[in-house]
Amino acid sequence: MNPKIILGFDFGMKNIGVAIGQTITRISSPLMTINSKCNKINWSKIDSLLTKWQPNLIIVGLPLNMDGTEQSFTKITRKFVNCLKDKYKIQVYLQDERLTTVQARIDLFEQGGYSCLKKKLINSKSAAIILQDWINKYIN
Repeated sequence: MNPKIILGFDFGMKNIGVAIGQTITRISSPLMTINSKCNKINWSKIDSLLTKWQPNLIIVGLPLNMDGTEQSFTKITRKFVNCLKDKYKIQVYLQDERLTTVQARIDLFEQGGYSCLKKKLINSKSAAIILQDWINKYIN
């Protein structure tokens, strides 16, 4: 398998957590959080990320209810995914994101206490968990 660079997104209307990973080490890492103004996606920031990292594919967290059913935000997330596919002509996969924010909070608290529980860190850590879950499931 050729090495692949993968970007992971924890999509939100105010903040989008971003993580980076690759298939050789099978490890993901938090990268950054993109802030959106007035609920408008900051496409220029996403443009610069894709230019800089040149990923082979993108993973986006899929928001679901705890019973696995779709919620109102699932449809909005799917629209974001379709925009990514259309705009960048890149493969985009969805990954269940249930409990990733909870796990991100736990991990960050264990690393540094309350001072690490900042929204930007939580969003990017959640993106890394989403991406790591996908890597663990699909990259052998």
